[in-house]
Amino acid sequence: MQPIDCGRHNRFLRALRREPVDTTPVWVMRQAGRYLPEYRATRQRAGSFMNLCRTPELACEVTMQPLERFELDAAILFSDILTIPDAMGLGLDFVEGEGPRFAKSVRTPEDIDALGIPDPEDDLGYVPAAVKLIRRELGGKVPLIGFAGSPWTLACYMAEGGPTERFSHIKKLMWDEPGALHRLIDKLTEAVKRYLEAQIRAGAQAVMIFDSWGGVLAPADYHEFSMKNLRALAQGIDRGPENVPVIVFSRGANEHLGALADIGADALGLDWTVSLGEARRRTGGKVALQGNLDPAALYASPASLRREVDLVIREYGRGPGHVFNLGHGITPDVNPDQMSVLVDAVHAFGRGATELA
Repeated sequence: MQPIDCGRHNRFLRALRREPVDTTPVWVMRQAGRYLPEYRATRQRAGSFMNLCRTPELACEVTMQPLERFELDAAILFSDILTIPDAMGLGLDFVEGEGPRFAKSVRTPEDIDALGIPDPEDDLGYVPAAVKLIRRELGGKVPLIGFAGSPWTLACYMAEGGPTERFSHIKKLMWDEPGALHRLIDKLTEAVKRYLEAQIRAGAQAVMIFDSWGGVLAPADYHEFSMKNLRALAQGIDRGPENVPVIVFSRGANEHLGALADIGADALGLDWTVSLGEARRRTGGKVALQGNLDPAALYASPASLRREVDLVIREYGRGPGHVFNLGHGITPDVNPDQMSVLVDAVHAFGRGATELA
């Protein structure tokens, strides 16, 4: 077979389109983050996490940091999924050791009806500004991914006021005031749509929707309050003249993969609790698949890590349409040297696997 004429500049985008590539592309969720000492230094200089997000020059700086260390095939905008509710006036802060917290929560129909939809070019203007800066800095070396949280996931954080294990407030709202929750999720769907379109106009070459809490819903509730709006986004976003691809990552929702393959997304992200071979069977070749190494594998020895990378690639099997990633974000205390092992192993084992079966 003739070598595929592509490289880091388009390997990722070709894989999302299920076109042949020279080797499996790889990027990692939270690849710009606390495991890197240079990120920690920039974060300290910023003074707060939100200052880091809201300063385009600093967001660009940390976006570029992992690309200067590793042969990654995509950059992802440095930001946070909770920027939209923050722009709705909920007052986002990050508490050391606890994570994100809102000054206000949204738990009643009155709370929901009082919310406006933020203007992404004004209320969230620092995000498209960062996208433009990053694209300029990348110089075409690799594509840039923009992203947003899913409507359901944003609603969870807004009702709970921060991280939770019980989801008691959002589920109470769902059962007691389903019409109000639909109004909230519809507002968030429109907000996410406008936000991602602003990122695309600014230069994002792919966009990803993080449905981090889709897996906490019972099947009927998942279809009603999560998947319905994921479909509306996948089919309704103006993708621009380049027809920017959309990736949907609905964590913990593996039983819904067959239905998710039909919502209009180009790719589905996967956690590590389903094999790629099984996911490929359930999705019937309709979408590219992204994932799905257990992030804890980065604590194993380099030899074991290489073995696990090889296993993931073998589980996907021959043929295009695979983007290698972790099944969740990289954790803060990982040794950065392990990322080098991971990326090099993906590119080594991925050669040949990407050829047509």
